[in-house]
Amino acid sequence: MPKEAKGYLIRTAIPQGMDKTAESREAARIALDKIEKRYGFVPEINRIMSDHPDVFLPAVKYSKSVLENPDSVFDAKTRYLLSAAASSALGSPYCTDVMIKHAADSGATRDEVFEAVMIGCYMAMSRSQSIALREYDKHYPAEE
Repeated sequence: MPKEAKGYLIRTAIPQGMDKTAESREAARIALDKIEKRYGFVPEINRIMSDHPDVFLPAVKYSKSVLENPDSVFDAKTRYLLSAAASSALGSPYCTDVMIKHAADSGATRDEVFEAVMIGCYMAMSRSQSIALREYDKHYPAEE
């Protein structure tokens, strides 16, 4: 890629000044209030990101469209079970805690939540095995 093109991409992809107008800060505060009302607390990532409303507000909108979309093909319980599995696989204790709570609040049983979490844990384990065993096999190929 030509040097000029790289500079153009950097200038257009990264805003030169984060939007911190009074209006955007108020919108971020309102979003944080709604998050606190929904979860009972404000997750750290939201608190930190809210200082940059131009990043935070689209992230909140995206989160709502994925997890709370009334037109989703999945019902709320299934979305939260999927989220519990994914957050378990990613090793995110805070997200796992919140997604388990939401799954339970959406009608998921203890056994359903346990199975979702175990699927996530298994996927994380098999990922690490896949990476590690391929590297192992490079150094110690199977004996014929």
